[in-house]
Parts: sequence; structure tokens; C-alpha cells
Amino acid sequence: MQFMCLIYSDPTKAPTPGSPEHGAMMQGYGEFGQFVQETGRFVAGDALQGAETATTVSVRDGKTETMDGPFMETKEVLGGYYLLECADLDDAIKCAAKIPTASTGRIEVRPVMIFD
Repeated sequence: MQFMCLIYSDPTKAPTPGSPEHGAMMQGYGEFGQFVQETGRFVAGDALQGAETATTVSVRDGKTETMDGPFMETKEVLGGYYLLECADLDDAIKCAAKIPTASTGRIEVRPVMIFD
């Protein structure tokens, strides 16, 4: 069963690139990536550019409208994701808890809907 792990964090609290804290976080992501690869859980995953680069799209009365930035005002922003193949929700939660940002932000875990 596939689960999407959405990684949310407050960018104002992110470690400074080049700092020991940033290095430790990146090492943690490398270790997590290796873990999900070696255990056959990894399907896809990437970091996203900052929320300031986002464009929100909606269609109203047949007209496409765009808005700069994310739709919701929030301190925590979506920074990346993993798509994992896990046995069940409990397995997905155990994996999500290993994502380094889980200790400072939040990981939203959602099952992927399968259409037959």
C-alpha cells in the first residue's frame, strides 16, 4: 500500500546551510533515504523550492486564476515529500517518524487512493 508523507516545517526555524545543525539534518535525510531504499519502501521523493516560489491555481466560471504563493497563511509550509510503499498505516507512521523534520516540524501521512 502506498502512503504519501508530506513534510511540513517552519522555514524561519530551519538550520542555516553550512551550520553543524544543517549538516546533521542532511545526514539524517541521507540515512532515511538509504533506509527506505534498502527496505524497498521508496517509490519517490523530493524537496520542494520555498513557498515563495509557489503559484496557486483555481478555475472559476471557466477562467483560470493564479495567485502567487501558497493558498493558506501558515507558519509551516510544505517542504517536500516521500511516496512510500508500506505494509499498512502503522508501518507508514513508523517510517514517517524517522524523517528528520518530524522532530522539529510535522509529517502528514496519507494513504494513496487506488483507482481500478
